[in-house]
Amino acid sequence: MKQQFSLLPKIAALSIAAAFAAPAMAQTAGSNIVNLGWFHLAPQDSSETLRINSPAAVAGPVAGSGATVGNADTLGVAFTHFFTDNVAITTDVGIPPTFKLTGTGTIASAGEVGKAKQWSPAVIAKWYFGDGNSQFRPFVGAGVSYVWYSDVELSNQFQGLLSTKFTGSATAAKSTADLSSSWAPVLNVGATYNFNKNWSLGFSVAYIPLKTKADITTTLPSGTQVKSSTSLTLNPIVTFLSVGYKF
Repeated sequence: MKQQFSLLPKIAALSIAAAFAAPAMAQTAGSNIVNLGWFHLAPQDSSETLRINSPAAVAGPVAGSGATVGNADTLGVAFTHFFTDNVAITTDVGIPPTFKLTGTGTIASAGEVGKAKQWSPAVIAKWYFGDGNSQFRPFVGAGVSYVWYSDVELSNQFQGLLSTKFTGSATAAKSTADLSSSWAPVLNVGATYNFNKNWSLGFSVAYIPLKTKADITTTLPSGTQVKSSTSLTLNPIVTFLSVGYKF
């Protein structure tokens, strides 16, 4: 009897060791994984010269004008489904970050030109290296994102600059803006570290070639509207650090 009881701790220890040595079964065919984490968006931006399109009497480029877009951060969620041990589809969504646009060159005096919220859900096909039981799994992926903007606002300083240009008064005219929506490709690389069969840590880097057109409408006291436009190249590099749970 004493010998039987003395074996129990050894059996328990062997069971625990066997559990840790067993395959994690973390990312196999049929697995569904939700990741929650932080997106950091760093635009590799450039802009074209602001151009006045109409009326013809004032049409032409605003020489030396330009703008730059700042970085943004937001909370993100990703849902991944594994069709095989190596092939998966991920859907990325996030709370729309607010991007701020700052004037450069001849409109630098305006400071912040405007801001807008960017919506950019993405669907990405991924290839995971290794097998479904690997603890560390790098991946590559490619997909598509549809990008649109809301809450587009021009700053009072920039509106004042346009108003002064067209009327001689900083408060006589008001301006509004719209940003064009578009489809954009997504290139993605990253890796997942599986702590156990349910929990993991993920990190990825994505590049999104992205361009948008800004259309600006300035309404003069007479009711006449001055139409201006420019193009912004954003090309953001997006990093995503997240915690994942398999269910």
